[in-house]
Amino acid sequence: MTWDITGMGAVASIGGTPQEIFAALCAGRSGLAGLRAFDTEKYRARQAYEIDDRARPGTDEPGRATRWLRQAVAQALTDAGLPHDLADVPVLVGTTLQEQRSAELWWRQGSRLAPSDLHFGTALRAAFGATRTYTFANACAASLYALAMATDLIEVGAADTVVVAGTDAIGESAFGTLDRVQNDVPDALRPFDRSHKGMLMGEGAVAVVVRRAPAEPAPGRRVHARVRAVGINCDAHHPTAPDPDGITRVVRDAHRRAGVAPGDIDLVMLHGSGTPKNDTTEAGVLARVFAAGPGGGDGSGPLMTAVKSMTGHTLGGSGLLSLVVAALALRQGTVPPVLGLTDPVEEAAGLRLVQDTAATADLGLAQIDAFGFGGINAAAIVEAVR
Repeated sequence: MTWDITGMGAVASIGGTPQEIFAALCAGRSGLAGLRAFDTEKYRARQAYEIDDRARPGTDEPGRATRWLRQAVAQALTDAGLPHDLADVPVLVGTTLQEQRSAELWWRQGSRLAPSDLHFGTALRAAFGATRTYTFANACAASLYALAMATDLIEVGAADTVVVAGTDAIGESAFGTLDRVQNDVPDALRPFDRSHKGMLMGEGAVAVVVRRAPAEPAPGRRVHARVRAVGINCDAHHPTAPDPDGITRVVRDAHRRAGVAPGDIDLVMLHGSGTPKNDTTEAGVLARVFAAGPGGGDGSGPLMTAVKSMTGHTLGGSGLLSLVVAALALRQGTVPPVLGLTDPVEEAAGLRLVQDTAATADLGLAQIDAFGFGGINAAAIVEAVR
């Protein structure tokens, strides 16, 4: 069975729609700026990839992750030609922090906050009449975990249409924790470059409408891309360090479920978090996986890119955002570059990382990687629909 992506929506620091985000990525425009959410004097890092939508500069406000979620879901429904009525449609939301920032503002500044506001389902019911909402807190792989559950729901006949989404706003406690555990102080997120110093947070939301792929083409039904498979696992190897064996297993599982070989993949949307351990591990795994395919390991394998170099790490929604970018890349035959990549790490030797400017190619199949703390791994395979 396969599943169609019939609607897409997204909001990030570099654009307010999937098309705006994709155009910015292809042009090499970054959302990096000085941190606006809170006082930076307590922290070493002073940069982030924030959405600049606060009513008053220099202040923060609650409910921003929920606001973007509503926007992304509305875009996806409109794009799919569906009414904004989710009474009978499950909504699966991946997140890392949920509305943690709202709780911080309530505690620190006395901002108004009802307990029900911490649940995305409250806003989704008010905006769309949603009655079946589920939140996945699977770290940075959360939205691809949600996608895997969506395909399962459709496969077993529990739903014909599912909305899958992801959203996160930067929270001070999470930013402060990251600031203290990283050895170096990054001034930008530079995936796979020897100058990488660590991860910087980004903000945004993303949503897709997933429907059962018909046995025969449905006239008038636009399909952005087709999901062939989603592989997920949790290797529990270490609280923070990625495990190459766990990542290898999830990539090979995704290939097996999709019925493809490494040599069939034309594009890899890398997790690319900019942390030295993640970058070298992911690059090493992919070098081995794609060395087994035709032309693998000699620079003629799939094109590879990492959108976090321009969006920052959008946490729970990052995997699904990469999938949306992959769908647009497959349709348009254009792959955004990895911004700031001038001197790739040794482990990436032989990988076709897109550098400097966007690349053009005939693309049919894409792999999307998402790896989270605790060994929570996911990989999705999507194909172009002509």
